[in-house]
Amino acid sequence: MSISILARSIAESPTLALNEKARLLREKGEAVIHLGAGEPKNKAPLNAILSSAAKLITGDVKYTPTDGTPGLKKAIIRYTEENYDRLVAPENIIVSAGAKQSVYNILYSILNPQEEVIILAPYWVSYPEMVKMCYGVPVIVTPEDGTFHPRMEDVLKVVGSHTRAIIVNSPNNPSGVVYSASFIQEMVEFCETKGIYLIMDDIYHKLIFDGKKTPNAWAFTNKDVENTKVILVNGISKLYGMTGFRIGWCIANRKLTQVMINVQSQMTTTTSIILQAAAEGALMGLQSIVDQLRLTMENNRNVMVTELRSFDGVHIIPPSGTFYSLPDFSAYNKNSVELCSFLLNKAMVVTVPGKEFGMEGHLRLSFCGSIKDIKQGVERIKWALDPNSPNEIYIGERKCVRDWL
Repeated sequence: MSISILARSIAESPTLALNEKARLLREKGEAVIHLGAGEPKNKAPLNAILSSAAKLITGDVKYTPTDGTPGLKKAIIRYTEENYDRLVAPENIIVSAGAKQSVYNILYSILNPQEEVIILAPYWVSYPEMVKMCYGVPVIVTPEDGTFHPRMEDVLKVVGSHTRAIIVNSPNNPSGVVYSASFIQEMVEFCETKGIYLIMDDIYHKLIFDGKKTPNAWAFTNKDVENTKVILVNGISKLYGMTGFRIGWCIANRKLTQVMINVQSQMTTTTSIILQAAAEGALMGLQSIVDQLRLTMENNRNVMVTELRSFDGVHIIPPSGTFYSLPDFSAYNKNSVELCSFLLNKAMVVTVPGKEFGMEGHLRLSFCGSIKDIKQGVERIKWALDPNSPNEIYIGERKCVRDWL
């Protein structure tokens, strides 16, 4: 069988691979704790369920416009005005099957072969792969001070004549770091001056802790939506914990949006009218669920940080948002892939290797599960790695004895 060079160059999603391995272990009856998943345990908002059910009951489940239903686009316009203080038109919006497809649509529509996209490490694992899928070249910028926060001077070093776009994800997956307003302002002003697209992946923008706020990139430009280089990506997956609904959107100038509509029409035609109805219901319904989810995640963050600080050898920067932490485990093993495999085999804990995010030696630990899972998961990691921890532990109903330290 002949497989294309491009397809062979695309890495497997580490999170999906780990999810599958964990599923198989659970089917065998193993007491697996999953600290790798990026979805909270909350139920979808009632208004989302009722809206989708109402549409389903009619039996009128047909195609929608490729760029989204009028009702959902109106909800997105309202959401954008309320949260970004910017009025956009329906022609500026395209609804896609999740924010992931939104980012891919943008890259496919703006990149020529071998043009470069700057990606700030730590980064979401799909960014470099999507750039390569569009025949572009990912250029990684890694912070040198260990803070996970990029510096403008490091970005400037890699900008060249082939730079087409910069992707910014804040609050950041996988680190939970929120980029400063001054940095976002510098990025916006630079991109506007140089004519470089600034792709703002704002999928976590309301899941932010300690009373902080996510800087609004549009606040730092005096250009309107038709003329700015700032492109906004958002969705319902993280904000409402509706990961399985797969609805995201992109806001850009009309010309680029029309190109993305053409691209999407040839790929998926449209997203499901049932799921769009659910998204509309979530956006137009009571927003208290967002605050409840944020408060739950903030409490879970506090527990995760406290537990990780209970044993030596682990350095953690407390996340300011998202569902994730990115502690440094390099004192135990600088090879994060090996360490993830070890922890799954010995402790039955799923983690995600930092190497996949551009941060070798780190592990991404999700805290969107239960408090019990967080505490037991970290306890098992500590048992597996820390010689000062008790030598015996129960994993499920099985007593395990550590014999490798």
